[in-house]
Amino acid sequence: MICRQCPRACGAERTPERGLGLCRMPQAPVVARAALHLWEEPPISGERGSGTIFFSGCSLGCVFCQNEKISHQDFGKPITLERLGQICDELIAQGAHNINFVNPTHYAHVVSALLDAHPLPVPVVWNTGGYDSVDTLRSLEGKVDIYLPDLKYLDGTTAARYSAVSDYPQRATEAIREMVRQTGPYELEEGGLMRRGVIIRHLILPGQVHQAKAVMDWVAESFPPKTVLFSLMSQYTPWGDLSACPEVNRRLRPGEIRSAQEYMANLGLEGFTQERTSAKEEYTPPFDLTGV
Repeated sequence: MICRQCPRACGAERTPERGLGLCRMPQAPVVARAALHLWEEPPISGERGSGTIFFSGCSLGCVFCQNEKISHQDFGKPITLERLGQICDELIAQGAHNINFVNPTHYAHVVSALLDAHPLPVPVVWNTGGYDSVDTLRSLEGKVDIYLPDLKYLDGTTAARYSAVSDYPQRATEAIREMVRQTGPYELEEGGLMRRGVIIRHLILPGQVHQAKAVMDWVAESFPPKTVLFSLMSQYTPWGDLSACPEVNRRLRPGEIRSAQEYMANLGLEGFTQERTSAKEEYTPPFDLTGV
């Protein structure tokens, strides 16, 4: 497989057993955890939890990634497509409201093949850092019900410093427009669970409230009311080696969270906010091959 799955389009060879691209992953899936997750947005987690499947590897290089064990250190277990289907069935049997593919960008070919061969009776969630190729997303049309992308930055210099991709703003906004085109306005079931649609996430970074406000402005200007939901996240926790970026080696200040939340309210964005108490390391799931 010569890979052009993500916007880097590195053209690297990915054999079934070995990956030479920037995501470092082979063609076959590598998974670090599969379990019910109760800490997604309410329309995703519901009462029983979202059936999350965490893929290893990543095409981004976010210095603050809380999932660095799998995204940077590539921890995980190689599995077959058949086993991936079994994992989905096991999560559904446990009561999962949906199947939530986490960090799937470099495994779009796997997700597509799985859903062709193994249609699921619950909504499919594409839970992504936002750095997705429009062409790749189009190959998933009709297969993904809910898109859950990050929109981390609208400034290329900041994106290059913290995620090692200067074209992130362009690629992420293009991708989100494509996601909304595919799903249309969000749809909720009677109990409040999401059946279809897009939830755009933004994680506030220390000293970067202006970025959060720019992201919210873009969402408000780009989509009519009742089209997308917005999730303003304040769970940032300093993680890993931040010596090259010492300005983000701290927790958010209450005033930063309050300023961003007030801005969201004044814009009238419909969605969700987090309390500062969510900035705890225990909110990061243990990557220990549970369910794999």
